[in-house]
Amino acid sequence: MTTPSPYVVTAQRTVAADAERIFDLIADPSLQPRWDGNDNLAEAPAGQRVREVGEVFIMTLTNGGIRENRVVEFAEGRLIAWLPSEPGDAPPGHLWRWELEPVDATSTLVTHTYDWSQLTDENRLARASATTSAELQASVDRLARLAES
Repeated sequence: MTTPSPYVVTAQRTVAADAERIFDLIADPSLQPRWDGNDNLAEAPAGQRVREVGEVFIMTLTNGGIRENRVVEFAEGRLIAWLPSEPGDAPPGHLWRWELEPVDATSTLVTHTYDWSQLTDENRLARASATTSAELQASVDRLARLAES
């Protein structure tokens, strides 16, 4: 049995919507503030829909900060993960991941993960360690409400 890492936080839920609909809400950054359970995302310009690894999308945070998010994992309709950083900086090593697994034609198991096991920026450690599965679950639940409506 594998011991869970204290640096990886996960939440999941079965959502009564197909994976394609859910994925469209995640892969379009302009829609992310609508379901962000951390209340950290303010806005993202339209037209940044992610389609492959290597793309970068820009997000404005509620505190006014700007983040460049480098897509490092991608499978259309199934998987997307990105590494945020301040503009022009290398990512400090924390990753946000969404995995979608169809259960049947009308429901999908959604798993949301925050992995800060590679985080190198000591200024971000306190906030990273304070990120809980409840906050991730809030994002999953808000996403579910949107996808199911």
